[in-house]
Amino acid sequence: MNSGARAIDSPQNPRAKTWLSLTEARGIRKHGAFLLSGRKTVPEALKAHGERFTAALARTESELNRLSLPAHVERYVLAKPLFEALDTNGTGFPLLLGEVPEFAALDFAVAPKGLELVLALGDPANLGAVLRSAAAFGASRIVLMEGAAHPFHPKALRGGANAQFALTFLKGGSWEALAAARGPVAALDGEGTDIEAYGWPANLRLVLGEEGQGLPQGLKAERLAIRTTGAVESLNATVAASLALAARFRDLGDR
Repeated sequence: MNSGARAIDSPQNPRAKTWLSLTEARGIRKHGAFLLSGRKTVPEALKAHGERFTAALARTESELNRLSLPAHVERYVLAKPLFEALDTNGTGFPLLLGEVPEFAALDFAVAPKGLELVLALGDPANLGAVLRSAAAFGASRIVLMEGAAHPFHPKALRGGANAQFALTFLKGGSWEALAAARGPVAALDGEGTDIEAYGWPANLRLVLGEEGQGLPQGLKAERLAIRTTGAVESLNATVAASLALAARFRDLGDR
C-alpha cells in the first residue's frame, strides 16, 4: 500500500494555483498539463496509460490507496473546498494530473496518412464527443484548426472518455492552409455525395465545419452529405461526424 501523501489545504499554495488554472484552456496551454476526472475513466487511464500521469489528487489518503498508482505518481490529499474547485465535473473521485503531449504542426503539402479529421469545434464538450467517435472508428490523427477547443479541457476529457490517449493531435493553423492541401479532401455538407455511396479512400482529410458557421468559404473539397428525412435543417456536428466516421469504417471493412 502506498503512503506518504502530501497535504495541501490552501488554494494559495503554488501547486494548487497551477492546478486551479488547469480548469481552463489558457492554463492548460501555459503549463502543458491537464486534470482527468471520472470514476470509470481514472482507473482505466491508470491501467492503460499510467506513464502519462504525474500526480493523483484526492480528499483522503484512503481514496488514493484504492487506486493502483505507479510508483512515480506523486500523491496529494487536498482540503475539501480545494478538491471540489478542481473537480469541475463533480465526480467526487480522485483526479489525475497528466502532461499534455506536444502538438506538431501539420504540413498540408504532405498527403494525408490514414484518416485525418480536420476540425475547429469551439465547444470542448462537442470536441470530446467527436474524439470519442474518432477513436472508435479509426481516425487516429486529429488536425486542430484555429479556434478549436483544447482537447485536454476537462469538458473535452469527459466527453472523450479517454479517447485522447489513443489519438495524435496536430496543429492545422488557419483555414487558408487547406488551399495547399495535397491528397484527397472531403467535407461534410448538406449537399453532395451520400456518405453511404462514397468510395472512402484509405488516406483522406475529412473536414468538419465549425458549429453554427459551417465550412469555410472557398474550401476545395468533395462535399459529402448525410441522408435524412429533411425534418430538420442540419445535424449536430458531433452526430454528423460520428455517422460519417462509421460509414467510412463500414466501407473500408467491407472491401
